[in-house]
Amino acid sequence: MRSFVIPEGFDGMSVKDFLRRDGISLSLWRKIKQSGSVEVNGLPAAPRTPLKAGDVIRVIWPVANDLAPIPLDLVIRYEDDYLLVVDKPPGLLVHPVSLSQETTLANGIINYFQTKGLSCGFHPVNRLDRNTSGLVLIAKAPDVHHLLNQRFPLISKEYLAIVSGVPYPLSGIIEAAISRCPDSIIKRMVNPGGQSSITAFQVVHVLTNNIASLVKLSLKTGRTHQIRVHMSHIGHPLLGDDLYGGSTELISRQALHASRLVFPHPVSRQSLSIESPLPDDICALLTRLSNNW
Repeated sequence: MRSFVIPEGFDGMSVKDFLRRDGISLSLWRKIKQSGSVEVNGLPAAPRTPLKAGDVIRVIWPVANDLAPIPLDLVIRYEDDYLLVVDKPPGLLVHPVSLSQETTLANGIINYFQTKGLSCGFHPVNRLDRNTSGLVLIAKAPDVHHLLNQRFPLISKEYLAIVSGVPYPLSGIIEAAISRCPDSIIKRMVNPGGQSSITAFQVVHVLTNNIASLVKLSLKTGRTHQIRVHMSHIGHPLLGDDLYGGSTELISRQALHASRLVFPHPVSRQSLSIESPLPDDICALLTRLSNNW
């Protein structure tokens, strides 16, 4: 549910036009008409109902949700009436895949919403690979999800990774188009005919004997496996990432963590900066690599 108070200057505007102005897409409006509801000052309202300053619109969102609520120990980094940001542990899928009965982050989020008495669906704004840990941004309502998707380029997404060797120069931008490998439904590759893909990187710390380095990365685009493909492409695959040439001797998953999100709030426009510390397995790897691996 979301409420709107009509400000001065909108007298005579219809309910539909006001909500469209506030970021509700035509497809979402159709869904509201089919299985949601709209009220003005507590009474059912038609799309053409005229508004005046001070009126209160309440939108009840349709919640099409076939996800089973399953309790998970969620680590919540930020929450308000519109957004939820959680820390996803490695090994957990964000969303179910077909024919799988595996518990996912989505199941845990739906359970959390239900225990709080919230009729929210699962609307992730960013997604992480199963074995990537870190921050996942979730909208609590479809219109907020739509607004965040519209402003996706304004969301700064920072990652920390441990890569093999030391990239030189110590900072730079990787511009290399990415496509799916022709013989795999999972693996990606650098391909001039693929989708434009841009990753910025900066070495944060060089580990003992230049064996590996801690690197901060930010995505300018959001392709599947983008960081993993790009770092492998320049000769510095992520440790633990055997799909792209990384050693699994010291860590069994890619050493990649979504560490920071910076973005304007979709409703208040206030700048938000949300951070997540490195998880235990990556901290342990850093300690081991700093002690003469």
